[in-house]
Amino acid sequence: MSAATHDQPAAFQWPVRVYWEDTDAGGIVFYANYLKFFERSRTEWLRSLGIEQQRLKNETGGMFVVTESTIRYLRPVRLDDELIVTASLIETGRASLIIKQQALSKTERIKGRTGALLCEATVRIGWVNASTFQPERIPAPLLNQLTA
Repeated sequence: MSAATHDQPAAFQWPVRVYWEDTDAGGIVFYANYLKFFERSRTEWLRSLGIEQQRLKNETGGMFVVTESTIRYLRPVRLDDELIVTASLIETGRASLIIKQQALSKTERIKGRTGALLCEATVRIGWVNASTFQPERIPAPLLNQLTA
């Protein structure tokens, strides 16, 4: 069975404000903190679908883990900036999902439009047995819920 690609019209959006703790000595967001922003957005996307990760782990014995990520930094983000962080399912496989994520400026206008792209990533999350961390198939009801 091959992976399925998904074209979703609108990505899930989660607001984020940049705090002091998110920045480095230069006053911009520390590069690794974008991964935290993306993680929060993916978690809230799952919640919006009625999927709570701790309950999922307890009920199925499985969980999602990040297995791969690529990230591209386009513009600096500073203290107190407001962002919209997105999550969009772009591909499903038997044991993994690929999520496209973006950090957009909530207020900054570039070239006449709001929502300038600041950072983008592609994140693969794999389904594993929560005890052994061995890859397993994503349970069909869960996969159906994610792709509905």
